[in-house]
Amino acid sequence: MFKAMKEDIQSVFHRDPAARNTFEVLTNYPGLHALWFHRIANSCWRNDFKWLGRFISSVSRWFTGIEIHPGATIGRRFFIDHGMGVVIGETAVIGDDVTLYQGVTLGGTSWNKGKRHPTLKDGVVVGAGAKVLGPFEVGENAKVGSNAVVTKAVPAEATVVGIPGRIILKSVSTSKASVDESKRKKMEENFGFDAYGLSEEMPDPVARSIRSMLDHMHLVDERMNQMCKELRKLDNSFVKEDLQGINEQDIDCFKQAK
Repeated sequence: MFKAMKEDIQSVFHRDPAARNTFEVLTNYPGLHALWFHRIANSCWRNDFKWLGRFISSVSRWFTGIEIHPGATIGRRFFIDHGMGVVIGETAVIGDDVTLYQGVTLGGTSWNKGKRHPTLKDGVVVGAGAKVLGPFEVGENAKVGSNAVVTKAVPAEATVVGIPGRIILKSVSTSKASVDESKRKKMEENFGFDAYGLSEEMPDPVARSIRSMLDHMHLVDERMNQMCKELRKLDNSFVKEDLQGINEQDIDCFKQAK
């Protein structure tokens, strides 16, 4: 038991740079208190002292603001940062080295008995306010972005963002097309597009897709211009009219629609 408690304390130091010393962690980390309350409640639940387990869980919620059903299964070095508003359902299964932030819900979508809540494999990180709902698995070392709503299985090493959750595999990198950044930026401004949230750590799949399309359009334009120049060398009478420009009124409507 004491070995497990020591592991829990060390996990706080590993994942929270604000932790200064052991006494501070022991007295001021509600996520740690909720975990220890849960271990007692879960022991009562498994030994058929159901009411006592629920009562201990309720006491833990009053003191910590974290609600963990005594039937939930939680692995080693589990860490809840800040913790207020976290809810973990009865049939939830949490692996080792999992991290949850405040406002996370591991909930169900059915009133039927049996497995109703998600299974989080080792190393999963769930951001603040995220909702993971249903009896499916979130694979090892996956990340769930803040405020995401996840209702389907998530593969290992993936990141999920948005409502509903959109899965992004780490192996998929941001577009590397050889497009001049200033020209790309100008095209994005013309279309009223802002690639917010586009990063390697927490990319936005819609923004990345739009940017890839803009890159492709720019490369096609460059290629067409080069082809037209070569055709004019062969035939000076080749059409020289400029392409029709973008209707600014349509762009204004697009910006307002966003």
